[in-house]
Amino acid sequence: MENPSDSPQDLALLPGHLIRRLQQIAVAIFLEDTAGFGITPVQYAALRWLGNSPGIDQRTLAGKIGLDTSTLGGVVDRLESRGLLVRQPSESDRRVKQLALTPQGHQLLTDMAPHLQASQDRILAPLPPKKQAQFLAMLAELVDKNNVLSRAPIPKESSED
Repeated sequence: MENPSDSPQDLALLPGHLIRRLQQIAVAIFLEDTAGFGITPVQYAALRWLGNSPGIDQRTLAGKIGLDTSTLGGVVDRLESRGLLVRQPSESDRRVKQLALTPQGHQLLTDMAPHLQASQDRILAPLPPKKQAQFLAMLAELVDKNNVLSRAPIPKESSED
């Protein structure tokens, strides 16, 4: 009986490998197109969410962008030290810190917007427009249907915000 590990496997046929490679490519494009801002994709996600929903707490933000709270803590620390966001005690529970963008954080998002759009366009550029829409729809479906398998699943009510 042949051992499956003895037969060669084409990595180009493995969705996990292709998704990992696309993630590497997407990060490289993002970092290239936004190089002057010194922001990572995860930091951008945190800033963008706070720009859309000011005053949410760190645990909620972690859930919204699919990060564990300890990883997000480091992200928030770095963004706060750069003066892009602030932590403020919640009026209802002093143990909870609410997050909000500073004016510098808002300005950074404004300044980054065209660069971010360029990076997203570059990621999809190899596909014709109709396939871009299909790809995004299928990608969103895969993420949504596999969300529960994530190390930091996005709560169902958050995935539609």
